[in-house]
Amino acid sequence: MATSSSSHLSKAVKAQYMELPQGDKVQAMYIWIDGTGEGLRCKTRTLDSEPKSIEDLPEWNFDGSSTYQAEGSNSDMYLIPAAMFRDPFRKDPNKLVLCEVLKYNRKPAETNLRITCKKIMDMVSDQHPWFGMEQEYTILGTDGHPFGWPSNGFPGPQGPYYCGVGADKAYGRDIVEAHYKACLYAGVQICGTNAEVMPAQWEFQVGPCEGINMGDHLWAARFILHRVCEDFGVIASFDPKPIPGNWNGAGCHTNFSTKEMRDEGGLKAIEESIERLGKRHSYHIRAYDPKGGLDNARRLTGHHETSNIHEFSAGVANRGASIRIPRSVGQEKKGYFEDRRPSANCDPYGVTEALIRTCLLAEEGDEPTDY
Repeated sequence: MATSSSSHLSKAVKAQYMELPQGDKVQAMYIWIDGTGEGLRCKTRTLDSEPKSIEDLPEWNFDGSSTYQAEGSNSDMYLIPAAMFRDPFRKDPNKLVLCEVLKYNRKPAETNLRITCKKIMDMVSDQHPWFGMEQEYTILGTDGHPFGWPSNGFPGPQGPYYCGVGADKAYGRDIVEAHYKACLYAGVQICGTNAEVMPAQWEFQVGPCEGINMGDHLWAARFILHRVCEDFGVIASFDPKPIPGNWNGAGCHTNFSTKEMRDEGGLKAIEESIERLGKRHSYHIRAYDPKGGLDNARRLTGHHETSNIHEFSAGVANRGASIRIPRSVGQEKKGYFEDRRPSANCDPYGVTEALIRTCLLAEEGDEPTDY
């Protein structure tokens, strides 16, 4: 199995230095989404005291020409702190700081979807929209081969791996456990984890989160996963179809509800939302992966527990539908629904914003309304 050489460096030697006192200074790791819309970047600065809120964190900048975000002749981009978490790698009082990116003219970068998502969420805050996102991912060696798979072939067919236990069924659990604990330490709203259908594929769930917090917490959880995998010398892939053929793809199923849906008789509001979603399928497909639907086309084939990308469908307890109403929700006539279309590499800001625009603001057509 190809693992990175840095993972073989002595962690015991590193621990000697990590335990040194750091005085009153604090390390703040600034994290942002790069020009691909799915890659993450980070860099660290020293602060003179522990920040208690976002307002205590200074703006910063970086070279956008090296992150697919600017030309070399005008490359300064601004980092605007947006959400702060405890740092599980350097530990307290150090921080992880999730940032928005602005261009040289203070306008949002093309991949800064948070800025409009926040605006849309503020418009419907009285409806208390809750989200829960189920992030699937695949652990790969640095050679791109799935972790634990035979070097010159395939493992046994799918069946025994989903929620499996045992060395022949669960590939890479150490990474999952480390990530889970690191997220809890950081203050990320992680609510569960399980092995997925394809061997070396796993899932973690984040939520319930209200409004803009969904995107903030999912991006923080993704960053922490990449950083944990770096320590183990492997790669976390969010590719929606990492292995072609008769293997499950990777999605980011999104659960959604409002206060009205959660209250008695909320099924009516759920059904109204699903009806609106059905009329705006192509808009959502474009919003549900960073390449406007091209990535998801490899996954949404109508096979392997997916709906067909060209058709909208909904059903109770149906994992082959675009929208699934959980059986308990059908019985209790209230709760939430699950949109199974978003790809594993979706931008959660884009997904949650699209759901609000269609379900709560009753937008129609293929383009978002400008407010």
